[in-house]
Amino acid sequence: MISKVQKFTDSTYFTNAIKVTIASVTPVLIFTYLGHFQMGFTMALGAFFTYPSDIPSNLKHKINGILVTALIISGVSLLINISYPYPYIFYPLLIVLIFSLSMISVYGQRATMASFSALLALSLAFAHIQTGWAIVTYTGLLFSGGIFYLLISLLFHYVRPHRYVELQLAQCIELTSKYLKLRGDLWKLKSDRKEITKKQLNLQVELNVIHENIREVLVRNRANTGSSNQNRKMLMTFIALVEIMELAISNSFDHNKLHQKFDAHPAILSNYKNLAYNLAKTLKQLGRALENSKPYQAQHDLLNDLYKFELAILEYEAQTGNEASTEDVFMLTTMLHYAEKQVEKIKILERTFTSKSVISDFKDKDRDLEKFITPQYYPLETLIENFSFSSTVFRHSLRLTITLLVGFIIGKILPFQNTYWIILTIVVIMRQGYGLTRQRTYHRIFGTFLGGIIAFGLLSFIHQPQVIGGLAVVAMIMGFSFTPTNYKIGATFITIYVIFVYGILTPNIEDVIQYRVLDTLVGALLSFLANSFIWPSWEFLNVPVYLEKSILANRNYLKEISLFYNKKGEVPSSYRLARKHAFVEIGNLMASFQRMVQEPKSKQNQLPQVYKLTVLNHTLLSSAASLGTYIQSHKTTEASEAFNAVVNRVIQNLDYSIVILTHNEETTVMQLPNEDISKRFTELKNIRANELKNRSEINEEEFQLKMQEAHLIIEQLIWLNNLSENIVKSTQLLMTIKKEAL
Repeated sequence: MISKVQKFTDSTYFTNAIKVTIASVTPVLIFTYLGHFQMGFTMALGAFFTYPSDIPSNLKHKINGILVTALIISGVSLLINISYPYPYIFYPLLIVLIFSLSMISVYGQRATMASFSALLALSLAFAHIQTGWAIVTYTGLLFSGGIFYLLISLLFHYVRPHRYVELQLAQCIELTSKYLKLRGDLWKLKSDRKEITKKQLNLQVELNVIHENIREVLVRNRANTGSSNQNRKMLMTFIALVEIMELAISNSFDHNKLHQKFDAHPAILSNYKNLAYNLAKTLKQLGRALENSKPYQAQHDLLNDLYKFELAILEYEAQTGNEASTEDVFMLTTMLHYAEKQVEKIKILERTFTSKSVISDFKDKDRDLEKFITPQYYPLETLIENFSFSSTVFRHSLRLTITLLVGFIIGKILPFQNTYWIILTIVVIMRQGYGLTRQRTYHRIFGTFLGGIIAFGLLSFIHQPQVIGGLAVVAMIMGFSFTPTNYKIGATFITIYVIFVYGILTPNIEDVIQYRVLDTLVGALLSFLANSFIWPSWEFLNVPVYLEKSILANRNYLKEISLFYNKKGEVPSSYRLARKHAFVEIGNLMASFQRMVQEPKSKQNQLPQVYKLTVLNHTLLSSAASLGTYIQSHKTTEASEAFNAVVNRVIQNLDYSIVILTHNEETTVMQLPNEDISKRFTELKNIRANELKNRSEINEEEFQLKMQEAHLIIEQLIWLNNLSENIVKSTQLLMTIKKEAL
């Protein structure tokens, strides 16, 4: 229990909650002491509005992002207050503001959070409309609150400059450990392989996000401020984690075949499963050491585990004798080589944690790292391209604009006490996707009711303003801590905080609770209806886009593998970039599938087909990565014409799938080359047979290496071709179902 509390209080979310609480409470306390509570409260609002834009990034982007957000929220409040007395100006301006602020989300996460902050400021501007010189004072204090939050955020940054990255790396290690544990689960007898695969895909979605966050902070900071020994160690850790994950994905075995071959030899399965589990446990211990800032001590002898598995392979050969096929031995040898590489990567991590310097290990690993982070620029063309109903952001912006106007008009016509709370609820709940909006609607309503009951119960017994104020601060910290991870609990604490504040300011607290619940219900209902009926963004309409990007990324990655196999030499940056994009896009595709699962059953008519295509693309990526990893880590022979012909056929299949997704009406006239691909596999197998005939010309070690290369490449090419053909068939079926549904 104590360790869980410690982990919670040391988390990034809790730290962010402390930052915004200090930035909000301090001005209130200071100005209240000076007799100007309203000024302090306005500054607190400025800090509160600015806080969402403080997302993970390097220091330069953090400062620029917070400054721009502070300017936007003060500018929005200024325009609302100036135009409010003039309806003919106010309503057109309100429409333009809401739509424009929503549309800037096309520029990525930072712009999305700045948009959210500005819409919050717009909503609460209606709480107290200012007039005359008070407008300038009010907007100036909002901007000052934003600047004050920036100072608090910078203070936290300089006190513990590396803590955020350490926590992200610790989480990355934990998720990677879970992934390796799931790989071990696949070796259990009668394991649910479909369910394990689904869990692995979900983990990849989470890991993609964390990898991008770490790249953004570590690599950009290195580019801007140079490379300290601490930065090098963290970069070394991150690079090793990415390589461990890529190794795991690139060595996906056909477990159905393996279980058929080795279920009768449990020692093989047991030894490999224990090795996989110990790899995961070692990673988990490394993550805990980093998270708790404690020295790392190894508890598992991975080299001994490797030795046991090698002995199990020798014992298997001895037991089976002449019955042991070459293919079986090569499969086990491939598994052993994979485990050896993983142990090597984990040993690098252990040295990173235990040694004072890692400069020698880091040599040549940081080249071209800047190419692997998303560039930060905001061209006008991006905004113009999204002015179309095919754009999810455009439809959401229109939907949000209409919903906020309806909420504002309802609040004006009907006798609601706080119209701005309806608008605020809509801003907080409404998201681009139906599933997330529905989920947040339920959680918001639940949190409002539960928070109202708890707050009202406490206020029935507690009447001292100082005690209520202290509880409000605690509720604020807890609310901001839980909101990013558990919106239901976060909404509960935020409701408690708001009611406590009103409990200090107003005597009629019962009316406050009553109207807050009513306003929340109206705002939640409007959000739910809008996402259901006003240009809804059903995920099945977006899935073809994510499929296209994933297939294209896999195609480009396979092409880079083929080029590298033909040319040999050093691995180019284009190869590594193609690999990164392939992994990112399969994660995006899985995230799209997850969103689709949250939508109504009537909109999931393609769900099985989407999942099948997701798994096929993931498997194809694994197979391609397996081929690429082998080529990188072994001295290979010259690529044959048959190899290139098969790879080209796979690429053609993937290109054909893309055509199906993008131009469905043209697919009936497009034909693939009528080449008997089986002849190419026969050629490749003949190469293998010739190696057997010429065995006497080379030594045993060289012979084994060539046999391993021939076996692995032939198996992977057959598998890649089958997968690409299945992707074509599944894509055709998907688009046929979609066309019928429309």
